[in-house]
Amino acid sequence: MSSVQFVNSKAEILRKAQALAMNINAGKGLLEVMKTNLGPRGTLKMLVGGAGQIKLTKDGNVLLHEMQIQHPTATMIARAATAQDDEVGDGTTSNVLFIGELLRQAERLTYEGLHPRVIAEGYEAARIESLKLLEEFKQQKEVDGALLQQVARTSLMTKLTPDLANQLVPIVTDAVTCIRKEGEAIDLHMVEIMHMVHKMATDTRLVKGLVMDHGGRHPDMPKKLNNVYILAGNVSLEYEKTEVHSAFYFSTPEQRERLVASERALCDQKCQAIIDFKNKVCEGTDKTFCLVNMKGIDPICLDMLAKAGIMGLRRAKRRNMERLVLACGGNSVNEVTDLSVDDLGYADTVYEEELGEDKYTFIEGCKNPKSCTVLIKGPNEHTVAMVKDAVRDGLRSVFNTYNDQGVIPGAGAFETFLHRKLYDFSLTYKGKAKLGVQAFADSVMIIPRVLAENSGYDAQEAMLLLQDEYQEKKVPVGLNLTELGVISPEDQGIYDNCVVKKQMLNVAPTLAQQLILCDEILKAGKKINKGPTGENDPVQGMGPMGGMPPM
Repeated sequence: MSSVQFVNSKAEILRKAQALAMNINAGKGLLEVMKTNLGPRGTLKMLVGGAGQIKLTKDGNVLLHEMQIQHPTATMIARAATAQDDEVGDGTTSNVLFIGELLRQAERLTYEGLHPRVIAEGYEAARIESLKLLEEFKQQKEVDGALLQQVARTSLMTKLTPDLANQLVPIVTDAVTCIRKEGEAIDLHMVEIMHMVHKMATDTRLVKGLVMDHGGRHPDMPKKLNNVYILAGNVSLEYEKTEVHSAFYFSTPEQRERLVASERALCDQKCQAIIDFKNKVCEGTDKTFCLVNMKGIDPICLDMLAKAGIMGLRRAKRRNMERLVLACGGNSVNEVTDLSVDDLGYADTVYEEELGEDKYTFIEGCKNPKSCTVLIKGPNEHTVAMVKDAVRDGLRSVFNTYNDQGVIPGAGAFETFLHRKLYDFSLTYKGKAKLGVQAFADSVMIIPRVLAENSGYDAQEAMLLLQDEYQEKKVPVGLNLTELGVISPEDQGIYDNCVVKKQMLNVAPTLAQQLILCDEILKAGKKINKGPTGENDPVQGMGPMGGMPPM
């Protein structure tokens, strides 16, 4: 009888071989689910929600977030993989496959009588050596437009059809290049991703300016302006309630009328100051004027602005106000008393577009913008969602290339190199742990093997071709997915991010070691419900852990 069963007779226990088998089966099961999605020739999965929502995707991060995973070990693997996506933007599927294969290799070694601790030591030694080999394999390159497009294309081709991916490549590279400031960290939040369920996915485009999901609130306001001065304001042009409780007292109707008139005059004065400023800067020129305000504008002020030919947008989002100043220039103003031309931004065109009941305002033609908008279009919600997920990954791949100042040849080239080098390293390693190093080396080859399987080729033949070619030429060689054979990733422009591989080599072996060293699984967690005393009962609360499936 286990010691935990003395304090909780209902506790369920899996020990040693059973616990290891449970963890390994979870990793293998997740591997089988995810492996068909890897690479540009991977297949799609259809996710159907409880309310009938449909999502078509091959993005591993989306799949792991949307799928309902109940197995505790599989949940751990899924969280580790999605954490990688949150951190570096890619590599989710690769991470799941690598962990699953490490566990499968560990299962083989344990059947041969090797202790899990020895396997873990071999995995740890191989992990440390792999990170050194990654730095050796990394290619330091000058980051230019061509390299950025090659990295972005490699990322997008694994998630979208080739035609759509090729169209999005210049969009994501230009977007990151647009917001980049020399000597400063890149802030991807300055790229707004706006979507419209309209037309086709191929109509997606980059707006070097801003697209806002609201329009003017007065029928007589101009719908389109050219050569526009833009004032970004945080000024209240409506009645405001006081922040503390207050009251106004009057004894005659005349006093009430004077009170209302003075309150109205406060808003009118601020609105008139903006109109006078517009007349001052635009009179005698072909310039027009647009006010984008973060606070409200009441109907009377809207009418005054419309009569003056000013397009007024109210209640703009805070993030849009930050991007507006970066895109158009100028300053965000909090009062209208001392306005100057330096406070104004500029755009060639500001126009409003209606789509059903929704209005969108486009601000385009900004000079030297440091913020931009990727406008995603698609015929339905799930197409828009798929393109949006791919665009986010594409932006991160370009961002990572700027940060790494180097790339890794793709198409399985790094895995082939690592497999050969780790086998050489294992020959210098003493003791049984060298079997763990060799198992790690074999596990790395899961990536090119699955790429070959998803392309319809014989996996063993493809692996032998890669290894023989590398052994002969000692240069990076990748797998040709169009026809069975080998290619030079550098000649084809197939590059991966260094940080993605580095993260995978850190996360996957560490989690695999923890799982194979787990020799006992206890279902004896506290229940959420209260005990008879009204508090969490430390004895009666010990029962099967909520959310854990039967074992």
